[in-house]
Amino acid sequence: MTSLFTPYDLRSLTIPNRIWMAAMCQYSASPDGESVGAPTDWHFTHLAARAAGGTGLIITEAAAVSPEGRISPYDLGIWNEAQVAAFQRITAFLKSQGTVPGIQLAHAGRKASTERTWIDRGRPIAPDEPHGWTPVGPSPVAFDKTSTVPEELTTAGIREITQQFAAAAVRALAAGFEVAEIHGAHGYLIHQFLSPESNRRTDEYGGSFEGRIRFALEIVDAVRAVWPEQLPVFFRISATDWLSENPEDSREGWTADDTVRFAKELQAHGVDLMDVSTGGIVPDAKITTGPGYQVPFAERVRNETDLPVAAVGMISEPVQAEEILTSGKADAVLLARELLRNPSWARHAADRLGGTVTTPIQYHRA
Repeated sequence: MTSLFTPYDLRSLTIPNRIWMAAMCQYSASPDGESVGAPTDWHFTHLAARAAGGTGLIITEAAAVSPEGRISPYDLGIWNEAQVAAFQRITAFLKSQGTVPGIQLAHAGRKASTERTWIDRGRPIAPDEPHGWTPVGPSPVAFDKTSTVPEELTTAGIREITQQFAAAAVRALAAGFEVAEIHGAHGYLIHQFLSPESNRRTDEYGGSFEGRIRFALEIVDAVRAVWPEQLPVFFRISATDWLSENPEDSREGWTADDTVRFAKELQAHGVDLMDVSTGGIVPDAKITTGPGYQVPFAERVRNETDLPVAAVGMISEPVQAEEILTSGKADAVLLARELLRNPSWARHAADRLGGTVTTPIQYHRA
């Protein structure tokens, strides 16, 4: 059997293959009213198609733990019971297709209150505009020159958000999810605390490496405390801010060395897998891209720690994905844009490599 189509066990959960769908914002939820933040028919269709296509694990787009935690007013949320009920329809269908449903729990921090990406390139929405609000962050440092300066979180505010993550995890379980992924990447709030570029605090949540990771570990502990022992918790990381890699950039950011060191802490706190991405803390970082450009960061974590990893980043060809696994660079691959282009990528990869995926009975003649 090929590596891509070998089941993967985490705690008591068995994921049928190593082809997983990464979280991708759709900006398609209602921005207000009774259905605010709840998944719609669009989300159902979007996710169901990839399950019918054989994807082993689907992680929904970032679901905000509070209204202020959305990156846009059109994001999904998991802060109320109406959202739970709407998600239940989706998770039930994914499970019916043999797919494991996962949810990404998120808070956008200083990147919050922006437009949808296809409107004015996702411009910031000012607090006094309709659907706008004042974002929060570890320090009063704006994401860019056009963004609102965030309010610096107090210690009480930090603790409140930590409890919001725990409450969101409880709701996620009630909604039928079997994997909880904590979003600590792409310049979202947790990442803002990790990176010295955005975290200028001098209290116990800033300064040293130990101070900057405190918030993340407290959230992991809070989620792990309410998430079932038999089900896994993932952590999505930006392995580097792409600042130290550029000799012309004097800014201090989060580095690949930090990620390896942090991975050991996460594992000690009950995280089962690191989802390794990069970037997002500043809009102007020089990123070196190309097929599989983020895979080496996942490989470092896997080789230098005992924490399993999933690799992302311009993975598009079945042979490429298979090589990532067989060469020991990652334990699974997470596809994003390629699954937008081809919802049945897993089925096509199985045909090419000789693997097997669950096919809907309605498609058996196809």
